[in-house]
Amino acid sequence: MFAAGDGDLVAEGLTCRRGERLVFHGLDFVLPAGGALVLTGANGSGKSSLLRVLATLLVPVAGRLLWGISAVTADLPRYRERLHYAGHRDAVKPALGVRDTLVFWAGMRGADASRVEMALAAFGLEAIADWPCRWLSAGQRQRLALARLIAAPAPLWLLDEPTASLDADGDSRLLAAIEAHRAVGGRVVAATHQPLPLADAQSLSLEAFVPPADMATADLIAGF
Repeated sequence: MFAAGDGDLVAEGLTCRRGERLVFHGLDFVLPAGGALVLTGANGSGKSSLLRVLATLLVPVAGRLLWGISAVTADLPRYRERLHYAGHRDAVKPALGVRDTLVFWAGMRGADASRVEMALAAFGLEAIADWPCRWLSAGQRQRLALARLIAAPAPLWLLDEPTASLDADGDSRLLAAIEAHRAVGGRVVAATHQPLPLADAQSLSLEAFVPPADMATADLIAGF
């Protein structure tokens, strides 16, 4: 799943629109196996929008996304199986227990049940594993949301403000999880306003891809 020869994740000329607003234009990057890409920029610069494009939740108005030499649109179900998108909403159900939540997500991915205990340990959730999620603090909910990355593995992690609500211990556990993921060929794209000290990570400022003020969507040719 994480083979280094699997090919790069490549963005070519991505342009994104939200409503009538062009958010970013002509965005390119190459993310190899084991790579990390940290997205920076002011509020509204397009970090979350880019993650949603990479997750195929938004369709760009121009440009294309490839895995290796193939456009991801050539086999969207396969591409989506290869990614894990952790957005602003944690999707934690109050009535479920902490362990039950991870069991559900592992089952959705067809992952081995042993990964649930690995996930609990990775984010320090063992002591509260049997709590209903309605008892959790914001930081504990965030730990649980991130623990799904371990319980239901995928080669590509798309993380939107992953350190939100985490304490120093949670930050350390997240960084350890990311580096372990990268060590076996996993890829990470993370949007953040806080420092995310990842070894040999690329940095991409979305403010560098602000469209020209006179650019209109009609001027673009859809290529995705």
